[in-house]
Amino acid sequence: MKQQIPSDVLRQCLFLAGPTAVGKTEVTLALAEQLAPIEILSLDSMCIYRSMDVGTAKPSTALQQRVPHHLIDLAEPHEEFSVADYIAAARAACEGILDRGARPVFVGGTGLYLRSILRGVFEGPPADPAIRGRLQKLADEAATRGDHYWLMRQLEAVDPDAMLRLHPNDHRRLIRAIEVFELTGKPLSEQQKQEPLPSHERPPHVYWLSPPRDWLHERINRRVELMMEQGLVDEVQRLLSAEQPIGRTARQGLGYKEVIESLEAAGGGDLSEQQVAEMVDVIQTRTRQFAKRQHTWFRNLEECHEIELTGTESPEQVAASIVARVR
Repeated sequence: MKQQIPSDVLRQCLFLAGPTAVGKTEVTLALAEQLAPIEILSLDSMCIYRSMDVGTAKPSTALQQRVPHHLIDLAEPHEEFSVADYIAAARAACEGILDRGARPVFVGGTGLYLRSILRGVFEGPPADPAIRGRLQKLADEAATRGDHYWLMRQLEAVDPDAMLRLHPNDHRRLIRAIEVFELTGKPLSEQQKQEPLPSHERPPHVYWLSPPRDWLHERINRRVELMMEQGLVDEVQRLLSAEQPIGRTARQGLGYKEVIESLEAAGGGDLSEQQVAEMVDVIQTRTRQFAKRQHTWFRNLEECHEIELTGTESPEQVAASIVARVR
């Protein structure tokens, strides 16, 4: 079964994607002035979690009051939230925005969410606790023997394409892929194939901002430094000490994962200046690598129209170029 938003709804939406730190928020504010009335739908897989604000660069309360935002703070950090859940929430939000006479504008950098909105997503069979428990138990036993790739090998035997897309530490998705094969007899990768809509049914206004690499790297480095100044470490400590601590998926968020690793290496105590500096360097490096992967996502989505930036444009100028295309 496929979860998707009707094409007639999608065609009334505007999409603005791009790598982290490219300035999507500033451009969106300018769009709100030039293309009113609009309402914003987040395309960020970590902004769905409450209490994860600093590390996600979540829009401030003031900004959310200035322009209505949706698909933010939908789940607690310990909860799981699937792509299918996101599609269902996005469809309801879009229909509500259109009923109010405004234009839905999707903004963010999660390529998986963007592709799933544009093409729909496969909803697999319900979870089977017995299968999941058995696979996790066997994986844990293998890990005690120093074998951290047991799940990868099991998945490679039944679905090598899915295996190539997943990280060895992502046990949740590895187990899900094996589980789907056991329940259906078909590889998850085959069932998840997402083909674009026919050209006449596609949303016409799907754009992504493509900046110069060095310019973006400088902005990424500064953003990470700003997150540290705004209290990223304190935010992570609160999440870890909560009555229901941050869950497996949320703790993989960029920035959160690195802070958690550093705190655990320090035995839960305060980080030294050197440890903080090393952690910041790791976050900056991984964020730059992530931005490169985002480029690949958007460039390979044939529905996406690239907007090349020089780094000298103001947000108002970028917004004006988008508005000209829309009109």
